[in-house]
Amino acid sequence: MIQNLTSRSRRFTAALTTTLLVTAPMLMAQDGAPAGEKSMLEKWVLDGGPTMAFIGAAVVAFIALCVFNFINLTKPKFCPDDLKAALMDHMVNCRVRSAIELAASHPSFLGRMMAYSLPNIDATRPDDLGRDQIEDAMADFTNNETRKLMTPINYISLVAQIAPMLGLLGTVLGMVGAFGSLATTGAADPSVLAKDISVALLTTLWGLITAVPCLIAYYFFKGRLNSLIADCHHAAEDMINASLQTVNAEAYLAKIPEGIAV
Repeated sequence: MIQNLTSRSRRFTAALTTTLLVTAPMLMAQDGAPAGEKSMLEKWVLDGGPTMAFIGAAVVAFIALCVFNFINLTKPKFCPDDLKAALMDHMVNCRVRSAIELAASHPSFLGRMMAYSLPNIDATRPDDLGRDQIEDAMADFTNNETRKLMTPINYISLVAQIAPMLGLLGTVLGMVGAFGSLATTGAADPSVLAKDISVALLTTLWGLITAVPCLIAYYFFKGRLNSLIADCHHAAEDMINASLQTVNAEAYLAKIPEGIAV
């Protein structure tokens, strides 16, 4: 478990570093503009004041979290087809111990869940093989794992909530500066007020621009995680059903009529 957490931490650090290397040149680059005219970077970013630095950090964190979740929320890491086929073969032939050993050797969600749940099979109950105990173990494992898997997804939600607040903070700072300039000069000089108004508007703009994609990404990754976990549970249910049909093959066949007399 410690090695798994260390590996995830390293992947997250690598994703964050890559994002910083990619975005830093874009943020620092300035368009060639005529003398006396502001570049796009100055007009749309730098004029937002110091609060833009915090919003920029939120954007970088959001991109890094998206990269991290795209890397981790994949089918091979949750319900790989090769493992599912191999486990199904073992369960169809009631080789439960072999299935447990195979599952325990695989780092995927399905492998770890089956390794945790299959030891609860009760061979003294051929009617259901202790299915209720198996499903309870699967539910316990899923609850524990989901909390950890949701952590980087919840961080995206946190960024979505912080970004508009940072935008509002910049708006307040800009308005305070504008009214301070009015109090100092005693007149509404547009050239004096323009800078403070830019701070107020740009921070609000970038706060909202950051928050909207964050909300979309949060629900996207949350739905992706739930879908992957559901696939694992469906595969596990199919395996249990396959074992039950093998153990109770004669009973199942007895319920199916050979034909209907006319």
